[in-house]
Amino acid sequence: MRKTQITVEVELDENHVPEKMTWNAQDGGINNQETKAAMISVWDDKEREALRIDLWTKDMPMDDMKQFYHQIFISMANSYQRATNEDEVADYIVEFAENFAHQAGIKEKP
Repeated sequence: MRKTQITVEVELDENHVPEKMTWNAQDGGINNQETKAAMISVWDDKEREALRIDLWTKDMPMDDMKQFYHQIFISMANSYQRATNEDEVADYIVEFAENFAHQAGIKEKP
C-alpha cells in the first residue's frame, strides 16, 4: 500500500488569525505554495455528516473570496455529476452558482 500527504501550514498572528498559508501536495508537484484561502471537507461516516475547515488570511481580497466561492460551487457541480451521474442536479448546482455570481456582483447577467 502506498501513502501520500497533503498538508496546509498556517502562520497565525497574536489573535490566532491566519496571516500566511502554504500547502504541499508532493504527488501533485506542489511544494510550499502560498495561498490566501482553503476549504477542506471530510465525511464522518460514523456521524454521517460533513466536517470542514474554512481558513483565509486576513489580506484575502473580498472580490477574490467571491470568485473563490463561485469556483467552488462549479467544482461541486462537476464532482457531484461524476459521483452520481445525475446531470439534472449538477445543472441545478451550476445554475445556483451563476445566480450567486450575479448576486455577488462578479458576473453580469447575460
